[in-house]
Amino acid sequence: MRQSGLFILLLFLLCRWGNAGTIVEGNSGFVMETSKDSIAWADYYYNIHRYEKAIPIYEKSLENAEVDSKHVLKKLALSEAALENTQASVDKIYEYLALEFNPPFLLHEGFDTIRENDDFTALSTAIMPKISTWPLIYFFVALIGFYVIVLIFLNKRITRTAGFLIAAFVFIHSLFILNIAINRAHYLFEFPHTYLMSTWASFLYGPLLYFYFKRITDKYNFRPVDLLHLLPTVLLLLYLIPNIYGFSAEEKISLMLSRLQNGLAPHNSNKLFLLVVLKIISLTAYGYLIGKIYNKSRRESKLDERSRVWRKNIYHIHISYVIIYAVYGILIVNGQSSGLLLNASVASMSLMVLYVGYSANIQPQVFSGAYAYTNRLFPKYEKSGLTHSLSLELKEQMEVLFTKERIYRENDINLEMLANRLNTTRHNASQVINEHFDMSFHELVNRYRIEEAKEILQDDSKQQWNIIDIAYEVGYNNKVTFNKAFKKETRLTPSQFQRNSWSA
Repeated sequence: MRQSGLFILLLFLLCRWGNAGTIVEGNSGFVMETSKDSIAWADYYYNIHRYEKAIPIYEKSLENAEVDSKHVLKKLALSEAALENTQASVDKIYEYLALEFNPPFLLHEGFDTIRENDDFTALSTAIMPKISTWPLIYFFVALIGFYVIVLIFLNKRITRTAGFLIAAFVFIHSLFILNIAINRAHYLFEFPHTYLMSTWASFLYGPLLYFYFKRITDKYNFRPVDLLHLLPTVLLLLYLIPNIYGFSAEEKISLMLSRLQNGLAPHNSNKLFLLVVLKIISLTAYGYLIGKIYNKSRRESKLDERSRVWRKNIYHIHISYVIIYAVYGILIVNGQSSGLLLNASVASMSLMVLYVGYSANIQPQVFSGAYAYTNRLFPKYEKSGLTHSLSLELKEQMEVLFTKERIYRENDINLEMLANRLNTTRHNASQVINEHFDMSFHELVNRYRIEEAKEILQDDSKQQWNIIDIAYEVGYNNKVTFNKAFKKETRLTPSQFQRNSWSA
């Protein structure tokens, strides 16, 4: 043992005398180095707690591309923390995390001297996952929302168009709530691709509910011009895809760390002001349009109580969200924040998801805007054999559906949907059409569609309408089918019929 110690002493003196190298105590024993600027010397000083001497060496070593920068930055962060240089330590932590995202490093006992500092607390709170009550509640509400979407698509009593619109509406709510749950639980850095994952849908809340109300109230058929309502969303995606969504996980982490270091929450956008203002404008404008349709539907005497309550609740929940978000947005753009209003806006969205989920399970018939025609005279025949009296009553109800409600405008209308509206069987509906109208279901639908098309073609105020617009208006999916059906009924094409009407 004494011989070994003597050997090391002689070697040390030889190196010092010849300036050939230096013996230092590294992590695994004594190491020969050629310069006191080496990492081994810095580690030596760090291990004996001479941080003032270790820091300059570590700093200089970062200029060497061959040095393990992650190791050096960790040692620098811990050295600065030991000297209670909080800001310098936190800056080095950010640099280290940008190279190797390893949140447990913040639990190192070396940071105990600065752990209560605001800058260190802000960093550790943002990147260290923490499950609490509210994120769990939001997470389960989001799962319920996704389950509701499946229910809506599987339920055949909900018409396809109305079902798609309300399902899409629930989807963007659920996605937003899930995003909030991830943010609040501080899992954003663990799953970086969830960064701003719901922002793309910011301008879809209003249009989806607006067209849903138009569909169930006016039996509205979509036209190509309606795609203009998607323009704000398309423009937003054109910005987000190259600037956010196209980034790798490492790039998103680096971006979020940069925002955090500059005093921004990881989920905040530097375009927040513009986005919030535009979203408030969108929600307000569509809220007004939805209100007009809702007030119109309230005057419908043929709506049953469930359908009336359904529309009222959906409208009021949405308007409450619009008001809360507007107030919250005004505070944000003025540099203020309110956790209470944020929770209130998420709560209103959660209420919407839960209410739609309840309705999808209990009363799915309200989703399609079906009118109630309760058979008060012959209740026992509503879904049984067709008597003469019931046949006459179903005929009257069918005439109301076709002449007043104009269900033939629905391009996906079929015999099953008509039977559901009449609260009877498919067989009974077909029998009524055959007995009282002397034609098939499809012939009846085409008859009403062509009659309305003829009225439009003869209307001087609608001379600027294109033939395809008229086809969409009366329920056809394309111009070819419309022309064929029109010529079969009138022996003329729509254009020929229109010219004859104008020349008469």
